[in-house]
Amino acid sequence: MSPNLRIAYRFLTAKKRAMLMSLACTILGVGLFIVTQATTRGFEEFFTKTLLGINGALRIEDKMQDTMRSLQAAGSSDAYFAQREGVKLIEGIEEPQLIAGAVRGFPNVRAVSAVVRGNVQVTSSFKTEDAQIFGINLEDHIRVSDLAQQITNGTLADFRDSAGGALMGRVLADRLQLGVGDSFVLAARGQSRSVRVAAIFETGYREADKTNVYLHQPAARSLLKKPAGASFLQVMLHDPERAPLDAARMKQVLGHDVKPWQEREKTWLAVFRALRISTGITVTVFTLIASLAMFNTLAMIVLEKTKDIAILRSMGYERRDITQIFLWQAGIVLAIGAVVGAGFGVGVTWLVSLVPLPINGIFKTDTFIVAWSGMPLFIAQAIATALVMVMIASLVPARRAARLEPGDIVRGTAQ
Repeated sequence: MSPNLRIAYRFLTAKKRAMLMSLACTILGVGLFIVTQATTRGFEEFFTKTLLGINGALRIEDKMQDTMRSLQAAGSSDAYFAQREGVKLIEGIEEPQLIAGAVRGFPNVRAVSAVVRGNVQVTSSFKTEDAQIFGINLEDHIRVSDLAQQITNGTLADFRDSAGGALMGRVLADRLQLGVGDSFVLAARGQSRSVRVAAIFETGYREADKTNVYLHQPAARSLLKKPAGASFLQVMLHDPERAPLDAARMKQVLGHDVKPWQEREKTWLAVFRALRISTGITVTVFTLIASLAMFNTLAMIVLEKTKDIAILRSMGYERRDITQIFLWQAGIVLAIGAVVGAGFGVGVTWLVSLVPLPINGIFKTDTFIVAWSGMPLFIAQAIATALVMVMIASLVPARRAARLEPGDIVRGTAQ
């Protein structure tokens, strides 16, 4: 142990109560930063997982086609050239199998599902509700969504084996008072079709559970009078974070509108980002208060140890040595606070993850969601924040102590 560190430790332990108060504030600041970031990031990641499980990472929809006009060359009766006028939007996908094959050639693509979508009215013996039907090929769609894990009543096998079966969202089924095996009527474009509830799913996202009904694609085509084509292609990626880059490439190659999930859900993502930042600011303010406690402790030590400082200066200690002594005191408190605070934060986060918290609206969960995978980052951010705050607070007392002169201390004129 260096002499400066040993003296710093002696000075610090002389003010045990003040030191413990500063240490407690540092521990709480580090711990609370970890807890708030882990929980807010956890809810954001869980929400993202829910949306990806419903809508996939990418949606390939309408075709964008350049419109051209022919112009006659000046001075010529038979020479023409084409001029681009704008972009024509062709709704849906005319050749879904061809486009799906091209999409599967992209290295990050995991699976593709062609979907036929349309607005319908759903009528049971109880009431009528507006809804959307999604005509799917089941084997393709369970590869691009979490539909297989979202079934709460009935089975996918029943839906697979029943041409007249349907998968209905939990909220819609409750509003219509329908259960597995019950029949209901779908009406669209002047015709109707009687189908049976093969299974009920629950995504946790209320808007989807309130409106979505899945049919086999031939049944949906018949009802919506769409014998060919698809409304959109739903794509799942191996790495969903790369969705914007893949979307830009596909849009250029395919000539269709490609929307990544970050663009589709940018409003909700902005809300979670704002929540994460606001909690970070709140806990940083608490860490600032902890640094003020450190400032107060070191300032008191400077006032009480002026004679000791004079002796050290008389023994040949330079100003930088005195500065180091007081910075070492802050470093000791910070090191202990960082280690204990990290352990405290992880422990409290684990306890929080066990707290019952039933949520069913934008996602479904029964407890707090914690982002354990990001824990090393949260710990590093918490320690870095505490380091900046505590060191800034310790600089002023350290510099003041370094400016003290032995003669001024003896004469009682030290400032």
